[in-house]
Amino acid sequence: MGIHILAGKPAPVELLIDVDALERAYYERLPDLTDPSRLVSFGTSGHRGTPLDGTFTESHILAITQAICDYRRSQGIDGPLFMGKDSHAVSGPAERNALEVLAANGIETVIQRDDGLTPTPAISRALIVHNRGRNDNQADGIVATPSHNPPSDGGFKYNPPGGGPADTDVTGWIQDRANVLLRHGNKEVKRWPFESALKATTTRKGDFMLPYVKDLPAVIDMDAIRSAGLKIGIDPLGGAAVHYWAPIQEQYGLNFTVVNPRVDPTFRFMTLDYDGKIRMDCSSPYAMAGLAKLKDQFDIAFGNDCDADRHGIVTPSRGLMNPNHYLAVAIRYLLTHRPRWATTSAVGKTLVSSSLIDRVVDSLGRKLWEVPVGFKWFAPGLLNGACCFGGEESAGASFLCQDSTTWTTDKDGLILGLLAAEITARTGKDPGEHYQELGQQFGTPYYIRIDAPAAPEQKRKLAKLSPVAVASTTLAGDPIAVKLTRAPGNDAPIGGLKVVTKNGWFAARPSGTENIYKLYAESLKSESHLHLIVTEAQQIITQALAGIA
Repeated sequence: MGIHILAGKPAPVELLIDVDALERAYYERLPDLTDPSRLVSFGTSGHRGTPLDGTFTESHILAITQAICDYRRSQGIDGPLFMGKDSHAVSGPAERNALEVLAANGIETVIQRDDGLTPTPAISRALIVHNRGRNDNQADGIVATPSHNPPSDGGFKYNPPGGGPADTDVTGWIQDRANVLLRHGNKEVKRWPFESALKATTTRKGDFMLPYVKDLPAVIDMDAIRSAGLKIGIDPLGGAAVHYWAPIQEQYGLNFTVVNPRVDPTFRFMTLDYDGKIRMDCSSPYAMAGLAKLKDQFDIAFGNDCDADRHGIVTPSRGLMNPNHYLAVAIRYLLTHRPRWATTSAVGKTLVSSSLIDRVVDSLGRKLWEVPVGFKWFAPGLLNGACCFGGEESAGASFLCQDSTTWTTDKDGLILGLLAAEITARTGKDPGEHYQELGQQFGTPYYIRIDAPAAPEQKRKLAKLSPVAVASTTLAGDPIAVKLTRAPGNDAPIGGLKVVTKNGWFAARPSGTENIYKLYAESLKSESHLHLIVTEAQQIITQALAGIA
């Protein structure tokens, strides 16, 4: 896709959503059940869609929540359910509908008091703390969020007792059950009026924020950040982390400036993303243009997406860092500054993340664990300590506490931002400067991710590609060493294709939430070599898809 003429510019009024109209569509529109794209579909992070085309409606949320209730009963999960929401316009309605069903099913539910917003990592942390050492009365969680997606979108994800994103066996069960309920007109859904649900003895208003804030020294050296007196800039991009930074500042005496404290479901304060849409993607230089232009005002700055499970790191030396570059820096720093971590604990990366990470991990004599896209793959390892760090190229990561116990098993954008401050404080160099050192040591990788249009049928074919469908034997002048449709770390299906040579690679996979496919490519030689990889990769994909019935 080309770069839109307004990318990085303030959002014009005509692109802002009509919040009232969006909410009406959420409540009034019924999904067309003859269209498979209008059914419940769990991607890598729950069900997402928009009321405007009937893919995210009250009917969907009622069915999904009842399916979660049924799943809990089938698994003997009998503890409380922790529920949060972000600042998207239909996240509030989705949370209210979910509470109506949870109360009617007699499930103890904890929501943030004062109708507050809750980041995904705060829910994950609460689950980890509650369930530690328990074999019964275990808690699970729901977060109403479409993450970084546009303002018209809604999202709804389920975290089982392990604290992280649900695996495919869980999401498949919930998805299938929800679609049965939908097809039966939701007649089997138990539901109370919202006011009754809110007053139910099973509904409890709690606080996820203060416990999370007070636990931060377990995972981040907050004393080092305070002692260094760093000037820190933060842009929550109008998301759920917006109210977390004041108590963090007060608790630890840090020098924070929240450059954008506004919360507005139209997200009118955003700069447009690469395609001219409003999207709260903290890894995008276009969506993060507002904070990036302030880079010289701070020693370190960072932003988060709407549910704060992603991070964007802005340094004086390099501006907004490529997520892969920061992951490599974070991994090297943590492996050399967390002496209580077991040397046998692996570093997890998705197979579309930079091979620079492979080189850093290998240089430190540690084990690399390469898995498909989706943070769910890291959750078990982060829970039992087999994995000390898990990171995705899309700027999502989490890692163990300083004593090697579990922090979260879901992505945590807040601690990745605070880690950038710790790195700067303890080394006297910002993460951008550390990346320059890595480039000198291992060479400069040239990396790109491209989103290209793809019809549902093309996405289906791409997800089912087999290595034999790729006829090419070379890529950008080098012999192809391996063609992967399963991840080397756990032999799980990629849901796409990865082609590797000694000097570069590409991977392609369909988006789980949009009609696009994602093409990732990296060269270990040059920018021109990267462009050649991309050109040939697109030809390879087109030819391979043409040969699939």
